[in-house]
Amino acid sequence: MLMGHSSWKFNNLPVILSTGVVGGPFEAQGKIANDFDILHEDMWLKQDSYEKAQQIMMEQSCQLAVKKANIDKGQVDYFISGDLINQITPSTFAAKTVDVPYFGLFSACATSTESLALAALIINAGGAKYILSGTASHNAAAERQFRYPTEYGGQKPPTAQWTVTGAGCALVSSSGDGPVITTATIGKVVDMGLTDAFNMGGAMAPAAVDTIVRHLTDRNVEPSFYDLIITGDLGKIGREASFDLLKEKGIEVDPTKYVDCGLTIYTDDQPVHAGGSGTACSAVATYGHFLNRMKEGKLKRILLVATGALHSPLSIQQKKPIPCIAHAVSIEARGGET
Repeated sequence: MLMGHSSWKFNNLPVILSTGVVGGPFEAQGKIANDFDILHEDMWLKQDSYEKAQQIMMEQSCQLAVKKANIDKGQVDYFISGDLINQITPSTFAAKTVDVPYFGLFSACATSTESLALAALIINAGGAKYILSGTASHNAAAERQFRYPTEYGGQKPPTAQWTVTGAGCALVSSSGDGPVITTATIGKVVDMGLTDAFNMGGAMAPAAVDTIVRHLTDRNVEPSFYDLIITGDLGKIGREASFDLLKEKGIEVDPTKYVDCGLTIYTDDQPVHAGGSGTACSAVATYGHFLNRMKEGKLKRILLVATGALHSPLSIQQKKPIPCIAHAVSIEARGGET
């Protein structure tokens, strides 16, 4: 199953049986609004905190995935999730409601691919039949923890990004109809010494490039093997930086086939500065928009490379640099896998 030094090949082809995708009011104004299952009209979701609202979205996305698959919740073996909030409490509190054995992860905005890779690994090894893999984020909750409360109204530089309010969950199965997970490459922590918490894209770009290069090497394929290489939330700054870094390493990628979830969700006139971010960014764009295009036959193979900045409010206050990571998962249409 091991390919090269840090990639897995899933010979038993775990299936993404169904997905659930939830968004907030700002996402409802974006480019891929039709790819959400539920769009909420307010940020609070009738809760008394933004963190509780994030929990509710995570619960809803899980419930949607189970309902679409037409199975009972009791058939689900594990729930794998994580988020940005301290001690991943929204995911943990959601796990109480989901009520199945739970793995809690923290890989910042790379959590979506880390959870999906681990779900595929367990399924491929025969350790489970059904696993819920997902994550959620909330703009106001993340702003309050990592930057300034939204009520403060602090001005941001153009390099800043907008945390997605939403949740995305995939039900991964050992059998059934749907796209299959074929490989995964586990990221390394890459720290280039950057300390600007308002430039996450620039900080994460080297980690994305490191994982993409190792994935292509381990799998012995060219970038053109994939219909799309999709980064998680590099935004405008990070996408351009990573594209240049790939060129420096001799990796030629068709710019039309190198896309970013943070640039996919919102319209050009929405005030998101450099683009979207947050743990839900790659989850909602992939489990909604990109998998829908795959089901329509417009995509056969995609490589999802979600990126995460592994800093904390404490590390930023202590002027520490921002360590980053990226995990990659390849998803292929049934019948076209290799």
